[in-house]
Amino acid sequence: MPRPKLSDSTQQQVRHRARGLCEYCHANERWQYVQFTIDHVIPLSAGGSNDPSNLALACFHCNRRKSNRSDSLDPQTDIAVALFDPRRDRWSEHFIWARDNISLIGLTPKGRATIALLDLNRPRILAIRAADREISRHPPATDPIQS
Repeated sequence: MPRPKLSDSTQQQVRHRARGLCEYCHANERWQYVQFTIDHVIPLSAGGSNDPSNLALACFHCNRRKSNRSDSLDPQTDIAVALFDPRRDRWSEHFIWARDNISLIGLTPKGRATIALLDLNRPRILAIRAADREISRHPPATDPIQS
């Protein structure tokens, strides 16, 4: 059975709420070549809905890697934990940029599991972040940086 299409107004609401950032990796949609996707935080296959309270703006890579997952292993403890939930969790409580402003560090099991599953420090994204940092487009001004 095909998924019902999200209305344009719902998609705009999600984009506006996210301030144009992927709600997982904090890439800025403005500087990307493709429009970001709308992720179901709780997948439809797991009973999630198309309600805006279950939707998050996600870059293609994060959405594809997350797929229909809602948990993963914390690489530090090897224990299954829930993934970061942009609707219920505060990004700054689970993630911080390393001193280089390029690598993302997980502060909690949930943050570490999300970074690992979504591969948020893969070589290509590190190179993009480094280039964006050089022209003051990264990291987002509101994000915490390791001291």
